[in-house]
Amino acid sequence: MNKNPIFCAIDTVDITAARVLLARLAGRIGGVKLGLEFFAANGAAGVRQVMAGNDLPLFLDLKLHDIPHTVAGAVRALLPLSPAYITVHAAGGLAMMQAAAQAAGGHCKLLAVTMLTSLIEQDLPGLGILPGLSDQVARLGALARRAEIDGLVCSAHELSTLRRTLGPAMTLAVPGIRAPGAAADDQRRVLSAAQAFAAGADLLVIGRPITTAADPAAAATAILASLRTA
Repeated sequence: MNKNPIFCAIDTVDITAARVLLARLAGRIGGVKLGLEFFAANGAAGVRQVMAGNDLPLFLDLKLHDIPHTVAGAVRALLPLSPAYITVHAAGGLAMMQAAAQAAGGHCKLLAVTMLTSLIEQDLPGLGILPGLSDQVARLGALARRAEIDGLVCSAHELSTLRRTLGPAMTLAVPGIRAPGAAADDQRRVLSAAQAFAAGADLLVIGRPITTAADPAAAATAILASLRTA
């Protein structure tokens, strides 16, 4: 393991609290994930404030999903924030993902969200999606590769299949990480960090197991240690 794959999901809209948390986690995480809730509250200016003086890679998890022209414009508008990763929804389709990739122009990596980790098999009929869930993830993953997207956001449960079918070049980012026996909260397709890493994850997006711990730094350190034996 040459680099720390843990991207801490900053679960707060409070800029000061976010900066304090990142200071506590210095040297223990490999990157920072800021998502839709934070961006809705604070915008690009808030992202700059949190990342000021911080050289960690930025994962902007905004899950862009709109017509191709709009998504391309959004990607271009985000590039001045110097993100390492931006997420789009694979369900936006081939043309949308191609437009996003063209707009990114190699300045950041685009990750396509396959199926949210809050969804399970029984949710598919209500969404008009044919079963099974793993088949849908595979379809969306193949579509993202065709669009020349850099990687995918997926559940740990789909990692092995995606790695086998898409090869080593695609970056696979996994949210929904929970310790064995811990509460899953609103996540429903979860594994531990060590299990996900062993199955082929490149990035582990971890929020509450770190951010709500009594000692976030110790929690991050323990998770990183578990990966070295995975």
